[in-house]
Amino acid sequence: MFAMTAIVALRYLAASGVFAMLTHRVRPGYHSRLGPQIRREIGWSLASAAIYGIPAGLVAWGWQEHGWTRIYTAWDTWPLWYLALAPLLYLFAHDTWFYWTHRLMHRPRWFRSMHAVHHASRPPTAWAAMSFHPWEALTGAVVIPALVFIIPIHVAMLGLVLLVMTVMGVTNHMGWEMFPRALVHSQLGSWLITASHHQRHHEEYRCNYGLYFRFWDRVCGTDRGLSPNA
Repeated sequence: MFAMTAIVALRYLAASGVFAMLTHRVRPGYHSRLGPQIRREIGWSLASAAIYGIPAGLVAWGWQEHGWTRIYTAWDTWPLWYLALAPLLYLFAHDTWFYWTHRLMHRPRWFRSMHAVHHASRPPTAWAAMSFHPWEALTGAVVIPALVFIIPIHVAMLGLVLLVMTVMGVTNHMGWEMFPRALVHSQLGSWLITASHHQRHHEEYRCNYGLYFRFWDRVCGTDRGLSPNA
């Protein structure tokens, strides 16, 4: 658990640090008055890293020592086409959980007690990706560890899921759109969440609740499109 906490913390510092440097180069001055906010974001995020590391460590121990999970290492354990399907199942399941818990946390009582910490980032920065109150961090920390007991996945594809989770968590909070306009406004882009979509959530609060995909926002009528300010 200590090892996984360290890994999660280092992964956060590396990913957020890289995209924060990119922001400094592309949008000079964007962080110029946000020093105290960024320090708070880093503090909350490192606390979240410990919360994420505990279940991750338990899963790693259960997998390696007891074979409790459905993580596999041999490429031929499942058909090759399933290699591509498993990450999509994980991302969609995670996105579903995130949408509904996120929407719940925007109810006034839940917002004040849990989610206000995250929305204290005005504007959000790359350092805000894991800036959560401990109770909110707990809701996010259990999803992937729970899924490995239910949905089979190759260890390399699990790594891919964690990579996507990290990169999208950071880039969605950068406050500006780093992906090409041709992608963001394409048919594919209209179903994916990037910074310009999530920025609108931080501006208006009552919309755009998703994490990876716009599916649930569209189904539930909470998709208000892209922010003109990102």
